[in-house]
Amino acid sequence: MNRTTLLIAAAATAVVATPALAKDRRTVPVYSDYNPYYLDYKTDISEAKRELRNDLRRAKDASSREDAWHEYRREVADAEHDFRKEMAERGMIVRRGRVTVEE
Repeated sequence: MNRTTLLIAAAATAVVATPALAKDRRTVPVYSDYNPYYLDYKTDISEAKRELRNDLRRAKDASSREDAWHEYRREVADAEHDFRKEMAERGMIVRRGRVTVEE
């Protein structure tokens, strides 16, 4: 076998093996920046906090402040739901910071 044939074979093997490796997400920590769904969650929380600060700054009365907090809590709950759903689709059940890997 010449060098070009070996390189092509190695590249083909990498392409075929990559989906299989990607399926085993248990090697990636759930609460780390290597997990794209956790990054999405952190981004959603950060955005909700920014919106809360802006809404509270613009609030003129107690009712406006309560509305801002209600919206913030709803957005946080939505982000948590989305994160748990994504992890569950990958066989990882997330409950109050605990992770269970389903076989």
